Amino acid sequence: MFAKRQTSIILVTAFVALLSTFWLYPAFAFIFFISLLLQLLLVGPVNLLSKKIPRGLSAGIILFVFLLIIFAFATVVSVSFIPTFSSFIMDLPAVAAKIQNMQLIQDMPTINSSLDDIWGELTSMGSKLLRESLQIILSTFNKIIDFVIIVFVTFYLLKDGRGILHFVSNLFPRKDKVRVFRLFTAVLHSLQIYIRSQLLMCCITGIVVYGYFTLMDVKYASVFAVLSGVCEFVPVLGPTVASIFGIMLTATDAPYLILQTTCFYLIMTQINHNIVYPNIVGKSLDIHPVTTILGVVLGGEILGTAGMFLAVPCIVVVKHLILDVYKNEKRLKKPLNNPSVTS
Repeated sequence: MFAKRQTSIILVTAFVALLSTFWLYPAFAFIFFISLLLQLLLVGPVNLLSKKIPRGLSAGIILFVFLLIIFAFATVVSVSFIPTFSSFIMDLPAVAAKIQNMQLIQDMPTINSSLDDIWGELTSMGSKLLRESLQIILSTFNKIIDFVIIVFVTFYLLKDGRGILHFVSNLFPRKDKVRVFRLFTAVLHSLQIYIRSQLLMCCITGIVVYGYFTLMDVKYASVFAVLSGVCEFVPVLGPTVASIFGIMLTATDAPYLILQTTCFYLIMTQINHNIVYPNIVGKSLDIHPVTTILGVVLGGEILGTAGMFLAVPCIVVVKHLILDVYKNEKRLKKPLNNPSVTS
């Protein structure tokens, strides 16, 4: 009986071991996840280019062009966003005071008291985030080794990714090689769809929010845009938090826009998650919203912010793993339930 389920046991054990490694060694998890993320993002262009030139060369060219784009984007962000974000952090206590002085808040002492704690935490968190961002920029040299490792790992994943899948599959018993290869391929395909769609959603949301707040001449349009874009990476909960935050801050800068901004966020969220997202992702992931929410909460409890970002990818892997084990169990039980089989 163990021999028949050996592959299933190994797959489940390997997944649990990998998650444990991520938890115990976050630096390794960071390198692994970023490298896999880049591979899934760039493998499409590499596949197309490799039809005309050697795959190693195509992987190097695509990766180099991508790094140039990221460098240019980082330069633009550092020039335009960081000064605005710094100003926003400086003004945050005054913004908090304006919100608490609003008549609606004054009429609710309990909410007013809670806001004291919330804004205190937000101010502290914002200042800490700004300091850490500046420290990262100033101490980039310390991260060069990690950056170089990520680039090399990504390059070899792009160049030899399919060969690596075959190598791992060949480690399993002969009868299960095809099964394991298909499982890994399905997992990577779903992760690729998820990551690409989430990045596209982040970009669309950020651009739309920036356009709206710029058109309404509201301060800190870039802060709202970045916040909304980043929060899209945390499904369901992220966009909700970004919407509430945006509406509250709009109330302090332009009170007459509260209703309009509320309608804007409601319409944008509904369009994103009922029209745009389903058309981008389709039914390929097929994960219930309740599962997503609980996964995000659990991920946040285990690994903090990183766990919230990694929650859905982990759910995708678990889903494929469970389906694979279930299909294997059905296959093993088929002969027993076949009436044509005689004892």
